[in-house]
Amino acid sequence: MTPPPAQLNCYLPGEVAGNACTASKAKSNLTVPKLMVLAILAGAYIGFGANLATTIGCDSAKFLGNGVGQLLFGSVFSVGLMLVVIAGSELFTGNAMFMAVGALEGTISWGALIRNWVIVWIFNFVGSLILVFIIYGAFYGGDSVGLFKGSVGAKAIAIAKGKVELAWWAAFFRAILCNWLVCLAVWLALASKDVIGKIFGIFFPIMAFVASGFEHSVANMFFIPIGILVSGHQPILDLAAQSVLTPDQIATLASGGALPEAAQTAFDGFKAAVSGNLTWGALFTKNLIPVTIGNIVGGSIFVASSYWFSYLRKPKEAAESK
Repeated sequence: MTPPPAQLNCYLPGEVAGNACTASKAKSNLTVPKLMVLAILAGAYIGFGANLATTIGCDSAKFLGNGVGQLLFGSVFSVGLMLVVIAGSELFTGNAMFMAVGALEGTISWGALIRNWVIVWIFNFVGSLILVFIIYGAFYGGDSVGLFKGSVGAKAIAIAKGKVELAWWAAFFRAILCNWLVCLAVWLALASKDVIGKIFGIFFPIMAFVASGFEHSVANMFFIPIGILVSGHQPILDLAAQSVLTPDQIATLASGGALPEAAQTAFDGFKAAVSGNLTWGALFTKNLIPVTIGNIVGGSIFVASSYWFSYLRKPKEAAESK
């Protein structure tokens, strides 16, 4: 007796492409209030991952080296997309793929794509800011010694400063690479039929994009605002500025001694750069605008268009016969 064929515990790539189209239709049918709530949740979920990464990554490189530190930073960040996909919510970067493949296939209209992207982007930002202010209040409010004091706060400032100081094109290209991997993570999660498979499908691409230093628009809606808020506290800013000093110079500073002129210039220059560059305006002009555009390119062209063309696009003769 011939045994039955083995049953795969995942969908094949062509089936995943079809499921993505079905998902795009469901997303386009959401009412505006539901879309707003789900987008707020997604912004907060990504913020949870970003906050955890900042906390874990604050001093790991000091003990483990930069490479392993980045690996840990990316590994814990992946919890954000796990919450988005498995708990359910609307994330702009993932929808750059979903809505594009649906529009290319004709499952949804291009107008529905624009509607979804605009609403989800705005309310991802709202969700991120809600979490930023809750975390800031919880761990830095009043005179209490909170989580964002010390090395974690310094890390938050350093992350935010680095993001707003990127050249426009560098941010754009890093954003393409980021959402290429993020949408592949979502694609792998769609391919799995069980939760553990979805978790593993999400983990590795997300770890790769974060550890590589790519740019995610919704994550930056958390990283940069929390850095802006924390940088307003001089002791935390001073600690962040110590990143430009040697251990001996830090010890000299702690003992009240005078730094060499070059070190003092670098120390003061770091703080001046934070004050001048890390602003709410720079959040948009120096980061969110190029990163959002790059995320759209990465998700809609490198993932959605590629897989639509490979698995869903009808041959010209078949299309004309309809």
